[in-house]
Amino acid sequence: MGNKKTNKSEQTLELYAKVMLSDYITAVTWSPDGKTLAVCSAAGEVMLAKVGKTKELSLQPLQIATGKSVDCLSFSFDSQLLAAGGQDGTVQIWRVDSRKLITNLDNHHVWVDKLAWSPHCNQLAFSMGRCVQVWNADDHVVEVTLNFDSSSILDLAWHPIVQYLAVSGYQGVKVWSGEDWDEDPEILSVPSATGAIAWSPLGEYLACGNMDNTLIVSEWGNLEPWVMQGFPGKVRELAWSNQTNSLGAPLLAASSSQGVSVWARDADERVGWEGWALEVHENVVSAIAFQPNTFLLASAAADGQVCLWYKAEQLQQILEGAEGGFSCLAWHPDGEFLAAGGNGGELLVWSKSMRGKGFGRG
Repeated sequence: MGNKKTNKSEQTLELYAKVMLSDYITAVTWSPDGKTLAVCSAAGEVMLAKVGKTKELSLQPLQIATGKSVDCLSFSFDSQLLAAGGQDGTVQIWRVDSRKLITNLDNHHVWVDKLAWSPHCNQLAFSMGRCVQVWNADDHVVEVTLNFDSSSILDLAWHPIVQYLAVSGYQGVKVWSGEDWDEDPEILSVPSATGAIAWSPLGEYLACGNMDNTLIVSEWGNLEPWVMQGFPGKVRELAWSNQTNSLGAPLLAASSSQGVSVWARDADERVGWEGWALEVHENVVSAIAFQPNTFLLASAAADGQVCLWYKAEQLQQILEGAEGGFSCLAWHPDGEFLAAGGNGGELLVWSKSMRGKGFGRG
């Protein structure tokens, strides 16, 4: 278990800690305040981890193995609540500070594999077959049920600024307004199905990874989206940088099969977006994420490697430690730590520097 350095001129990450869960890691995420790391597994485990000044992870179980996979996690905007969904059809919500289960929403044994808290308020959206429900944590009620109709829900994403909820599936994306759920949704049509969707950090762009091996970027309010083609397979994962280039636009990374491509807004409107390929991985890329406030891109794959790409262009470092491959990753909100989960149950955390620094934002 080593770290291969390929570019010594830039800062690299070092292994901070490694712990094992009993089955492959399905999701890992940091709380917005940076104080807590949450992780879940295919065995049904849900754990919270605190990172301190010593090189160790202190795991606190919210749920031990149940034999039914937990597949998605999300912290509320104020870091007070953690929601989890999975194979048994329930959505569980814990209070983070007391680790107390406060709500258990039963969805009639429909697999819940997508959920997300609103970045504005205590509204939790989660998939339920061909529907999305929005649960209000303040009133402890399901506020609305949104029918996608044409297929099961493949992804959902809240707009970072405005109270919009985007939902994807067969034939594209529907965007509902949380100001009036009864209004007809805006529709972004695609000829196949849209899987992954992601709003840019300021919400001016919506990226859509499609099953017909295309990537669509829609500038919100502009009726003509850009279509990028030529991917080797369906576009599985999307990630935006919160750093912007000279044009004031973020970078967009997309993974398809074992490749990663990065896209930058071009000054020429006729070009739209210009892309380049990052090719090192030898198996399917499972997760990509930009380090906050930089263009450093991390890509994790089933080949057992996490690659760090300097300025989303040059291979800077290769991280290892999951022989059976990596399944997910997440940057700490300050970019101080990178957490990744493995197919063998490994949870690894790397840090920028251990020089007496504590954890979180102080």
